[in-house]
Amino acid sequence: MRRLGGWSNGSGWLLVALCVALAGSALAQEWARDIYPPPQQAEADLTAALHRAAAEHKRVLVDFGGNWCGDCKVLDYYLHQPQNAALLKKNFELVDVNIGEYDRNVALAEKYQIPLKRGVPAVAVLDEHGKLLYSQKQGEFESMRKLDASAVTQFLVRWRPERAGCSVMVVNC
Repeated sequence: MRRLGGWSNGSGWLLVALCVALAGSALAQEWARDIYPPPQQAEADLTAALHRAAAEHKRVLVDFGGNWCGDCKVLDYYLHQPQNAALLKKNFELVDVNIGEYDRNVALAEKYQIPLKRGVPAVAVLDEHGKLLYSQKQGEFESMRKLDASAVTQFLVRWRPERAGCSVMVVNC
């Protein structure tokens, strides 16, 4: 039997098992947390994000979804991976909009041309003044579980505000 960490009595394997269990527990806690605030908070969150975006010359990424939605949790997870988190923080104000059971914030989804019947998560990108630049009309992120974090990276790079010296090739700009 190969020795792990200098222990031959099996305690090395116990340590590995404990680490795996703790990592699984952290992932389970992340999966269980609520992403989307109460539905009635959406308008205020969007107004605040637009003010910050105007002051910092960012875009607003509006994420429509529900806390019951597994694909929404995957999108949130990908958005907060290190490479995407840096792009998000530098270029966007993120607003998570709770759609309830497809019965809340419907008018807001319509305003930003999000066809909720296509599924969630669904996103819209606004410029710093609130002008709609992009809305997800074909359910592009609806099956996030079939995509990977690089799809989110590509999306963020494509829709970030233009800055001098930034190109599609420069990801962390």
